[in-house]
Amino acid sequence: MRFEIVLAPTAVRELRALPAYERAQVRDALERHLRHEPRRVSRSRIRRLRGMAQPQFRLRVADIRIFYDVTETEVEVLAIVSKSQADSWLRERGKTLEEGRAGQG
Repeated sequence: MRFEIVLAPTAVRELRALPAYERAQVRDALERHLRHEPRRVSRSRIRRLRGMAQPQFRLRVADIRIFYDVTETEVEVLAIVSKSQADSWLRERGKTLEEGRAGQG
């Protein structure tokens, strides 16, 4: 199955801010890893984020981390950040499962 890849507005800005070489690497990785099997976890490349309602997954591309969610037909890229910014981004913008459940009542 072919997934549509949708970048959030902040992810578009973050992608544009990368140097051309890294931007090309990220685009290639999005197409190669997320277009057909975005849920296929691997030891080093794709990881399901435990305890997180959003984002659900992380894709590693060199020193870049791509956080994304997957629906039935789409991959929504939420953020494209450097490795050094990844933990702070998750703390600030990520939603834990408990936070996700609190809004469902």
